[in-house]
Amino acid sequence: MDVIPIITGFIGCCVFVIVLRFLHHAWWLAFLSLLPAVFVLVGSVQYAPEAALASRGVRETVHIAADSATTDVGSNHRFTLIGRSGKLKETLDYDGDHPEWKVGDRIEVVSDPENVVPLEAASDVDPGSQLGTLVMGVAGWTGITLLAGWRGFVRRRAGRRPAFEERRLSRADG
Repeated sequence: MDVIPIITGFIGCCVFVIVLRFLHHAWWLAFLSLLPAVFVLVGSVQYAPEAALASRGVRETVHIAADSATTDVGSNHRFTLIGRSGKLKETLDYDGDHPEWKVGDRIEVVSDPENVVPLEAASDVDPGSQLGTLVMGVAGWTGITLLAGWRGFVRRRAGRRPAFEERRLSRADG
């Protein structure tokens, strides 16, 4: 489900880097834009689902009844949950080797009543940090854009034109 926004965001970040490289002919500037790009990508992909869970999610304390990784021998854990009204339809998913929960634990989860966003542990729902990541990325990109503009201003003031304009002038003259 997260694949489409991740791929779209990755393509957008790559386009930003390429445009920055061709406009300013500075690989160092394009390279510097990668870190804010990652912040924007992570923040934008994770903020919306977490904000939805925080605003309209239903909190419930549940008991972990089973772990699919113990029977399937894998690192993808699908915890079967039992709530007040019985077994939940959704499972708590953890992709990794060492989950913080085990069978028999009681945890608080947040589920979406509209079943658009997958169920998550309440301790993992923090839209504020994802918004902070997104804002840091946008601020970083803004800073790099200002740096690129300042670099262009200083180069023009010193009488140096961008390389792509020099090539066009030399072809027209000669």
